[in-house]
Amino acid sequence: MVLDTTHYNPQHKQIIDDLVGRSYTFFQKLKLGGIGSKRMIIDKVSPNMQNVMNTVSDINYGNIELRPNGILVMVTKGLKSYTWAIPYYHLVIYKINGSSIHAQGKFVHFRANKTFNENKKFFGKLYDQKVKYDMQYKMPDALWI
Repeated sequence: MVLDTTHYNPQHKQIIDDLVGRSYTFFQKLKLGGIGSKRMIIDKVSPNMQNVMNTVSDINYGNIELRPNGILVMVTKGLKSYTWAIPYYHLVIYKINGSSIHAQGKFVHFRANKTFNENKKFFGKLYDQKVKYDMQYKMPDALWI
């Protein structure tokens, strides 16, 4: 779900908390070594996300924040901010010439450049958190007779 988070809205905060969980506490953030990525350049988005991108030839930037049950992808469009809340059970990540985040019929592709390379450690944390979340719901091994 993509929300306009330019101005504080308690309803948007509640929606985000319900989808991906409340933000980590200060001590959890320290333990994880940070929960936010550095700013990355957005190369391409799905057609249904074009409304949150700059219409002129400006560079589009975005960043990612970890939450207990998902991630937040923040995109800036001029003076407006948009937040895409993605629960881990919807999240699919492809690493092809950068990184591409897919969920809910939408995608955002981040360009592979210097800022993307600085976020390799963050993407490692993201993969670890997703695996940890998925392991909670691990299906039992099938029994063959």
